[in-house]
Amino acid sequence: RPSPSPIWGKAHSFKLKPPKPKFMAGIEPSKLDRMKRSFGNDAALDEVFIVLSIGAGLIATLGLLANSPAVVIGAMVVAPWIMPLRAAAFAVLFGDIPLLTRSLRTLMVGVLATTVLSILLGRLAGLPQFGSEVAARTLPNLLDLGIALVAGGLATYAKLRSDAVSSLAGTAIAVALVPPVCVMGLLLSHAYWEDALGAGLLFATNLLGILTGGLVLMACRDSYFRQELKRSHLGAANFALTGLLLIPLGSSFINLLSQARQDNTRDSVEKTIEQFLTQQTLTFGDKKKVDVERVDIDWAQNPPVVRVIVRVADPELPTFKQVSAVQEEINKSQGLRFRLVVQRTAVDVVGPKEKPNTPTPISKKLIDSNIQPFNETKPVGGTRTFKEVPKIESMPFLDNMQPLMNENKNSPNSTSELEETKAEEELPLDSQPTGKILD
Repeated sequence: RPSPSPIWGKAHSFKLKPPKPKFMAGIEPSKLDRMKRSFGNDAALDEVFIVLSIGAGLIATLGLLANSPAVVIGAMVVAPWIMPLRAAAFAVLFGDIPLLTRSLRTLMVGVLATTVLSILLGRLAGLPQFGSEVAARTLPNLLDLGIALVAGGLATYAKLRSDAVSSLAGTAIAVALVPPVCVMGLLLSHAYWEDALGAGLLFATNLLGILTGGLVLMACRDSYFRQELKRSHLGAANFALTGLLLIPLGSSFINLLSQARQDNTRDSVEKTIEQFLTQQTLTFGDKKKVDVERVDIDWAQNPPVVRVIVRVADPELPTFKQVSAVQEEINKSQGLRFRLVVQRTAVDVVGPKEKPNTPTPISKKLIDSNIQPFNETKPVGGTRTFKEVPKIESMPFLDNMQPLMNENKNSPNSTSELEETKAEEELPLDSQPTGKILD
């Protein structure tokens, strides 16, 4: 007891207050309890979760078999798997083992049911091969992990802020959990083990990415969550598993970059060769004689084959000598040996003649006014039109051939004789005069 006060002459008693709980520094206990109950509801394995999981699995599997992106996106919206993942992130943050166990159990029930369902549908469908929607989910890389991290953070933020719940559907579309599992089941039904492993890696990437993104978002939003994350052993284990994913995902991302650079280089070479053919060579540059439709390069052969598809009026063009000369110039300019192959398609232009249109309101609107009919063509630069050119018999340089031409008129092969022969009645070959035998 304290000693009596020398001033007042009586003793004073002091009641010590209990220390403030550490969690009260950043968040109220009532709010924390509400969050625990809310996340516990997300981890519940109930009828709604089972029905939505089976429905999403059916929609996603059928959409993958039909190779329909819209149907697969619909399955992403229906799937409820992101809710137990948010609860798992909260359990990892606070070290709540029972909540974490319930969350993972709920999620695994949905995963196993969807996998078995997709295997059965894959065997029943019996497709010989799958489309691009399946192939696109067998090669995950670092970009997929980045998408999962952002989506996990947004999903947790939508849980903490009720006014941001509208972003949950978009988050489910951005990071897909059900389609990779369905792809894995379809590939397992056809014993494509390596590709199925890639789809499983994509699912694990999205799973750990959502967990890690949710942890980081909660740690950034509140100092109390940040302190809990520093003390959480489960959080450290989650970050370690996510870090292990960097090895296969990083290797796949490097291969993706290499392939993109190679494709870009090949496209550049292809455009350069096409411009050289159409702009710097007479063989392929004259569009009146040769119309270049397409230029492709087959890089699977050595030397690469440059295949040029052209339309020509003359089926003999371009000649073998011309193609060989162009191939030599290409090899000199590129520093790489190519083989040039030309695929020619002969084109015949067929169409009757027609008289020019008379000037009418419609023709004036549609036809270029600068174009004149052939009969009204005026001389250009002092050059006479074709109809003004004199006949061959009246040209000066043929004066010395006039006697010869007069003699030819008496020849049985002359034009006048042919006209007389045509005018006469046609006789059998046996009864024709010997003097009128035609060559």
